[in-house]
Order: sequence, then C-alpha cells, then structure tokens
Amino acid sequence: MGHLLMVESWVGSMSTLLPQGIKDGGHRFSFLTRDLGHYLRPGTPSPHPLLAADNVFTAETNDEAALLPYVRKLHELFGFDGVLTSCDYYLPTVAAIATDLGLPGPGREAVTAACDKYRTREICRAAGVPGPDFAVAETMDEILGAAARLGYPLVVKPIDLCGGMFVCRVDDDAELRAAVERIAGFPVNARGQRRSPQVLVERCVQGPEFSVETVTAAGRTTVVGVTDKQLTGAPAFIESGHMFPADLSATDRRAVAETAVAAVEALGLDATVAHTEVKLTVDGPCLIEVNPRPAGNRITELVRRVTGIDLTRVHVEAVLGGTPELTPRQTDAGSAAVAFAVPDRAGVVTRVAGAAGWADDPRIVEHKLPEPGAEIRPATDNNTYLGHVLVTSENTGEAGELANFLIAELRVELDGGVA
Repeated sequence: MGHLLMVESWVGSMSTLLPQGIKDGGHRFSFLTRDLGHYLRPGTPSPHPLLAADNVFTAETNDEAALLPYVRKLHELFGFDGVLTSCDYYLPTVAAIATDLGLPGPGREAVTAACDKYRTREICRAAGVPGPDFAVAETMDEILGAAARLGYPLVVKPIDLCGGMFVCRVDDDAELRAAVERIAGFPVNARGQRRSPQVLVERCVQGPEFSVETVTAAGRTTVVGVTDKQLTGAPAFIESGHMFPADLSATDRRAVAETAVAAVEALGLDATVAHTEVKLTVDGPCLIEVNPRPAGNRITELVRRVTGIDLTRVHVEAVLGGTPELTPRQTDAGSAAVAFAVPDRAGVVTRVAGAAGWADDPRIVEHKLPEPGAEIRPATDNNTYLGHVLVTSENTGEAGELANFLIAELRVELDGGVA
C-alpha cells in the first residue's frame, strides 16, 4: 500500500475519480490545499471524496519556495511514496515536490515544459514533431508583427491556461487585438496564480481533432487508445463531445498515435498518464498540445467502459514508480461517448425537458442535468456546460451518434429563452 500526497485538485469529476482510483489501487492519500473551502462549495459532492484523505493539510501551495520545506517536514512525519494532482496549475509544483523528496514522477523539467504551450511547441518542433507555425510575444506591436509574418487565419492562446480558456480563431488585426485584450484582462488564474503575459499565436490548422491517451512508465510509452473530439462555439474551440475509440482507419489511428508518442518522448515525460491532442489535416497529423495527466471531460470513463482500463488508477501506479497493467479486458461496450449541452445565452434555468426516459434507458450509463434555478452564462470554454449524457454501445463507432441525438433532443428553458 502506498501513501500519496495529493496537492490540490480540480473540483469537477476528477475530484471524485482520482480519490477513487487511489482507493481502488489499495492505496491511501493525504490532501494538501491552500483553501479547503474551495472544494466545499454548493454543488460539490457531500461528503466530499477529498475528505476521505488520511490527513488534510493547509499551506500556501502557490509559493513553491515556502512549500518545499513544509512538505519535507510532512514527509519526515508521514512518509509519502508519491505525489500527484489532477489540477493542471499544480502539475509543476507536484513535479518539484517529487524531485525534492526523491520520489518517482514525470520529471520537473518535462512537466514544466508540457504545461507551457510555447515551450512545448519549441521542444516538439526541434524534435521534428509536426505542428503549426507559431510565435510568442508580449506587446501588442510584437503580436501584430508575428501575425503579419504568419498570416491569417490564426489561433491565439495564453501559454499557461487550460480548458480552452481564451483560445480563439482570429481572421484579422481587429479580432486579434480583441482576443489579446481579453487574455490581458485575466492576469490571475482561478487558483490565484499570476499568469505569464506571453501570448502564443499559431497558424490555424484544419481537420478533425483527436486525443491520444498514453501511459509512460520506465521510459516506455504505451498508447491506450485514441478518442475523437467534437468542437463548437466558433471562434472559440469548445469541446461538445467525445467518443472512444475514435472511428478512424488503422492507418490514420496509427499516424495520430505516433505523433502523440513522439511529443511525449520529446518532452521527456515519464511515470505519468498523458492526454495529447492532435489534429488530422490533409497533410497528416498536427500536434495541438500535451497534457501530462489523465484526460478530463469524462474521457477516462469512456476508456474504462470500453477497455476496462481505469486511467486514474493507472496514473496512481505510474506516479508510484510501478509498471501499470494495461491489458484491455472484455466489456459489454464496443464504444462509449459523452455529449455536452453547451449554453449560448445567459439566464436562469426554469425547466428541463427531453430527458424523461434517460433514467430507464440501459444505453445511458451516466447523465447530469441542470436544476431549476441554476444561473447560466454563455459558454466560452470547457468550464461552462449545462450538463452531459454518457452512453455506451455494443458496436464500435455507434455511441457518438446516440449521445449527440440525446443532447440535441434536450431542451433547457431559461427565463430568457432556450439555452
């Protein structure tokens, strides 16, 4: 049995799935946070799975210099075997702690690079991993100059946010200025960390997008599978659904997977699960980004339903320095998919219709709907969904169509109209 230190967490599904993965693996954990109240807000599970921790410690997790000696003292008292988090903003901190304590982990430099979209681009380009032309800049004049060199259409991104926040396509200087001003208006992230002023500008690439779920242990990366991705909300890139496994030819699946593995290896990641996004263009695969942690948006559940492989539990084993078992097991599902209801207007939910038979439909294995009275705002990223439905099918490639149909039939009525 291993004792893990969990440093912060997302407040969504991973705050349930990761503690469960630790428990299912026969391990235990202690939880370290700067603000426990962040996880005890209305709408979170009760009792919260994070409170199943052996210990709950409070310290300023945004101050690495002060945090490291504090964690050393905790380690002397409690003896940790590994460190982890589900929250992107603390992945570099976790890697720093693991390095400082001499524990297994994906590597401090590798994680720091993977969490910086510009450094990821630089490292992967140097390694020959296909990706779009790009530039990074801070001032408006520098950004406009980069745009002139690259040519429109472009995608503008902050280098250090996640969930698709402030990522958008721009087609001219005016749209570029507006996008950069929106990013500049968010100088501190949701966890109170001051952000980098750098903005990444990339050539916009066309084609369907996929994610590759991999596990790296003892320097060897294994592809668990490829997931497809549906996007909406242009000019933003909001994820509206996923299906596992992606309905791809063997040739395309191999090409997408090989690109992801090449990116993980170029970054030097180890002892981790990774979620790497790749677009399949007419010229072949094109790397979008690398995330050195299990996928969110219920993708880990899609993988588990089809393969029997629990990527949260696998992540725990990898972080502990083990070699996880990755042999798929027989399940009843040939495919699994999730579709999200994406709001396009603001209001207060008054009624939800179209889901009356969901609870009795054996194909629907999970769903979440908004309650009347919930306040809704238009979605701009992957953090503002109305709800979702997760389905399975015996047949490969069929679950996605069903999930999309169910969400299309769903009607969420607001005091200002229909979302």
